[in-house]
Amino acid sequence: MSVGMAAPRAPYACDPDRSRGRLVAEPPSRTRSPFRRDCDRVIHSTAFRRLKYKTQVFVFHEGDHYRTRLTHSLEVAQIARALARQLGLDEDLTETLALAHDLGHPPFGHAGERALDACLKEFGGFDHNAQTLRVVASLEHRYPEFDGLNLTWESLEGIVKHNGPLTDRSGCPVERYRERGVPVGIADYVKTYDLELWSFASLEAQVAAIADDIAYDAHDIDDGLRAGLFQLDDLKVMPLTAEIIAETSAHYPDLEDVRRGAELVRELISHLIGAVLAEAQKNLAAVKPQSARDVRQQSRALIAFPAEVAEEEAAIKTFLYQHMYRHERVMRVMAEAEQILFDLFAKYVKSPAELPPEWLLGAEADNEGDRARRIGNFIAGMTDRFALTEHQRLFDSTPDLR
Repeated sequence: MSVGMAAPRAPYACDPDRSRGRLVAEPPSRTRSPFRRDCDRVIHSTAFRRLKYKTQVFVFHEGDHYRTRLTHSLEVAQIARALARQLGLDEDLTETLALAHDLGHPPFGHAGERALDACLKEFGGFDHNAQTLRVVASLEHRYPEFDGLNLTWESLEGIVKHNGPLTDRSGCPVERYRERGVPVGIADYVKTYDLELWSFASLEAQVAAIADDIAYDAHDIDDGLRAGLFQLDDLKVMPLTAEIIAETSAHYPDLEDVRRGAELVRELISHLIGAVLAEAQKNLAAVKPQSARDVRQQSRALIAFPAEVAEEEAAIKTFLYQHMYRHERVMRVMAEAEQILFDLFAKYVKSPAELPPEWLLGAEADNEGDRARRIGNFIAGMTDRFALTEHQRLFDSTPDLR
């Protein structure tokens, strides 16, 4: 099969005709598969549009060319579809999960997540995957017969488990959930609709997860170069990027740095996609899954980087952590952004009437934990721009975040 051609549907792909359905039963669409319908619902959601003004690394007003959560999600979807196409997976489900994976992120990137987690510490904390589930299960109000988007079981499973199981078969939390337990929003939801937290998710979900890693490794290098946080030659400390830079220089000795950087990003994405495909094909040949159920029963993810490429990818993350995410300029802005959310949360707790009227419906029956979560949901849905506007409305002084 030549590169670029779609593989026939694989037996281990999720089959939309065999979907486990939706929590609220609906008549089937006359023109779309259940997974295509899910994807369209995500695209038309309010939460998806808000991603345009939510921080990836740089706050929206620092420049028009930096990634936002929206453009990041689109890049993840492009990479995920490319992988799904070559592996014979369902592209619609893969795209749904790629586009939905960041719907629960609050304003100001990981700084916003840290702030809300601290604010909600006594009430289960904040987890962006759990918040994404809340968005698609209840917080979107677009349909007459249900709250949320009423996505298929397969889409909900992928949203919750794309990074792997949350528990073992006995229900005990595993991996990063071992210390704090399954996030409260997920733990509550699965009492109503069992997403089998003990199993691995579909290959479509695994593809979306690794596409996320590939996308932000590449585009954070691109954004870091644009911002001047590091120079192209600084990336020569890593063998993989050094090799790509050297090959580009050999082919194009007089190329300016902007184009050299763009070539590095393109070649890096191609290298990582190729490595994932080779490893996935090796794993699938060894395991020979005959259904999506077989995939879920495995003891490890089948979509992964080969060991040597995993080391290369980890080195990129370490470089970005040291030279970008922990850069003095980024740290200063994010510390100010965290304080903005601390201020807003405290203000709404003290003066709930400052919340919009639609967010106060039913609030009279709330206990302290319900009130805190309601405020957390409101803040998590804010864009960077709206959070700044709200802070300016409620306080005498607001940081510029530049």
